[in-house]
Amino acid sequence: MNYSLIFQILGWVIELEGCFMLLPFVTGLIYREPKDALIYLMIGITSFFLGRLLRKKKTKTSTFYAREGFVAVALSWLVISLIGSLPFIITGDIPSFADALFEIISGFTTTGSSILKDVEALSHANLIWRSFSHWIGGMGVLVFILAILPMTGGSTMNLMKAESPGPSVGKLVPKMQQTAFLLYAIYFAMTVIELVLLLFGGMNFFEALCHTFGTAGTGGFGVRGDSIAGYSVYLQNVITIFMILFGINFTFYYYLLFRKFKDAVCMEEVRCYLLILLGATLLITASLVHAGGEFLPSLQTVAFQVASAMTSTGYATADFNLWPQFARTLMVCLMFIGACAGSTGGGLKVSRIMIYFRQVKKELIQQVHPKRVHVIKLDGKALPHTVVHSCNTLLMAYLLIYSVSLLLISLDGFDFTTNFTAIVATLNNIGPGLGMVGPTGNFAGFSVLSKFVLMFDMLAGRLELIPMLIIFHPGTWRK
Repeated sequence: MNYSLIFQILGWVIELEGCFMLLPFVTGLIYREPKDALIYLMIGITSFFLGRLLRKKKTKTSTFYAREGFVAVALSWLVISLIGSLPFIITGDIPSFADALFEIISGFTTTGSSILKDVEALSHANLIWRSFSHWIGGMGVLVFILAILPMTGGSTMNLMKAESPGPSVGKLVPKMQQTAFLLYAIYFAMTVIELVLLLFGGMNFFEALCHTFGTAGTGGFGVRGDSIAGYSVYLQNVITIFMILFGINFTFYYYLLFRKFKDAVCMEEVRCYLLILLGATLLITASLVHAGGEFLPSLQTVAFQVASAMTSTGYATADFNLWPQFARTLMVCLMFIGACAGSTGGGLKVSRIMIYFRQVKKELIQQVHPKRVHVIKLDGKALPHTVVHSCNTLLMAYLLIYSVSLLLISLDGFDFTTNFTAIVATLNNIGPGLGMVGPTGNFAGFSVLSKFVLMFDMLAGRLELIPMLIIFHPGTWRK
């Protein structure tokens, strides 16, 4: 285990988080919140110099591999969450340590689940930090570091694999640093475009920035108690479109950017993702119309909620808790499926669902034709056995974590729908569920034990389970 290099990575992460706190500091000054601004400044400065201190220890080698990559990523996310919760506690907006940690983990993991009963009571500095955490966590803090910090050997690829969502991570360009920089350039450009469109629709700059951060990171923290419901149809439609766009594999945008249109069209996952969105929207709209709703208003509302659920954003314009049973069931299914691999969305990912279906098809063919060789393909290319195996492993780990988590939070005595969808919402980084944790509810009623279980689920879901599990394996820490 290359401990010295892991500490260097942690140092970079803590130092960077200190720099990120300049945004809420400036926001506090603008909105005349000197106390909160000073708190963010002091925590930011302390984090910056603490990070510098950790980076001072020199390493014999700057190369480390899969085990160190998983550990570095898991510890980095734990550390930024602990430090990120401090402003909420010290300012007094969220005085409970468990609640403050829950809120910021929900932010960094782009989950959007909240313990707040009145979000509008928070200061502007805390609101912007809460939303900015979505943007930081959406693409990944370590991917950002890779974009600006050259590393050698297997380090960059192993960090990228550990933090990036999806069955596999590859290079878009020869150097991994260039890949990370390109991903963040696309991410930043799309963020700016959405911000401009929201401003054009009449949203003030502060709210536009918060909602852009929430959409880009597919997180869902808002600044109003009714989420997005109080805004115009134009603003809701802009957010709908960008939720869908940020749920697409960023490799698709790379192909478009460099005019590799044939490669973009050949991405089966993107086509399947868009078809599921379209199909679910039409089915749920039909369900609402059958229940007495009007077609066009229902279509607009459903399109927003389907995009929000499938991309794991979690914004709401309606309480889908009140929809017909068929519609609610389909919404939960979308939460499990999630967005594309290589996007900022959560869930199991569309590519994995495609692989699972093709595995079943392969097994059926082999039962009928035992001697026939059938290869699982995606985008016209045969998938390596390691990718298929990792997908199967993740599914088993997912089911195990889900079952244990459901059992533990059931100790609180809430109804099954609330418990079942609370795990769906956190493990898939969705935000709202059904029942007590629906779009108009929150997670404040859970016990401290349940909140820590849900925090683990949020982190595990964002980091694709393995990094969070591997730190509990005794063999991980042996030299």
